[in-house]
Amino acid sequence: MYESYARRGVLQVGEKIQFTDRKGKRITAQLTKGGVTQTEHGIILHDDVIGKTQGVVVTTVSTKRDFERSNKQLDASKESNKPWMAARAIGGWDYVVMRPRLADYVLSMPRGAQIMYPKDIAQVISLGDIRSGMRVLESGAGSGAMSLSLLDAVGQSGELTTIELRPDFARIAQLNATIYYGEKPEWWNLLTGDFDSVAKSLPEGYFDRIMLDMLDPWNRLEQAYRVIAPGGVLVAYVTTTTQMSRMAQSLRASGVWTEPEIQETLERTWKAQDLAVRPDHAMIGHTGFLVISRAMAQGFNALKKRDRATKDTVSDIDDLTPEERAEQLEDLSLRDISDRKLRKVLRDLDLQIAQLPNSNPKPDKAN
Repeated sequence: MYESYARRGVLQVGEKIQFTDRKGKRITAQLTKGGVTQTEHGIILHDDVIGKTQGVVVTTVSTKRDFERSNKQLDASKESNKPWMAARAIGGWDYVVMRPRLADYVLSMPRGAQIMYPKDIAQVISLGDIRSGMRVLESGAGSGAMSLSLLDAVGQSGELTTIELRPDFARIAQLNATIYYGEKPEWWNLLTGDFDSVAKSLPEGYFDRIMLDMLDPWNRLEQAYRVIAPGGVLVAYVTTTTQMSRMAQSLRASGVWTEPEIQETLERTWKAQDLAVRPDHAMIGHTGFLVISRAMAQGFNALKKRDRATKDTVSDIDDLTPEERAEQLEDLSLRDISDRKLRKVLRDLDLQIAQLPNSNPKPDKAN
């Protein structure tokens, strides 16, 4: 089944595709029989795309033509009250048809939680040395952006175990992965619950790599060390300097993790047209920090470098009461997602799942 989603061959019903115009504007849509995609310059008929290969050019048609095909009549009075509809009904605008790259798919997929940017995901895979056949433990599925890249990295010969605290987020991540692969990947074990509670049931020294994307990863180091193999790589993604500092100090204090490496990635695109070569005015700046460390063998302590004394070795969060600490962690959390928003995202994903060939009415819920 997964071979049909290897991004080869003709475009099929249920696939996610990307339309790109001459200005570089991209639209990602799911192909449906008899479906249409609305653009600023008319509509794209999906039947004109299904069965074609990537790299073809399709031309938008007017809304009137679509109505005529359906043997319906336009109400001229309604059009006169909405002049912008006339512009959208022009048609004649060319779009190139391609399957979206994973980075494009991640940015366009329905989501409840904020996703990691592709620039950070790429660094996790590279600096975490996550390769085919590895066993990887991930904490925090979110909407599945990081999970998809981890699944691709370890491949069907590897194994990804993801622990997500919120069942609704876990289901969104599972549905996004199902749409991407055509069915739920068999090498993905998606679990729900608190990290420490779920990790206690996992075998000791089983995982080669661990990825922590959560508010307080420093509180999960004990169980992380228990389930990771000696020499395994731990990668933590945090967004604030307070979290980054606390994580680094906790790794050093434990004595069983090597000196942490800390970095952030900035992204800037460039323009190159004839002799005009310059960077774009906009860039993607800070989105988060990556803290990377490796596990020592049992009975051995990490080597520590000698640092100059600092004025203060205790962060202010240590002096807070449990209530104040909980409040500060809540302030660090992502924007709260309303139940209405989550229901809408799940409805959209269910509709997309229904368009997949040989799909079940309802995908299995996360464990």
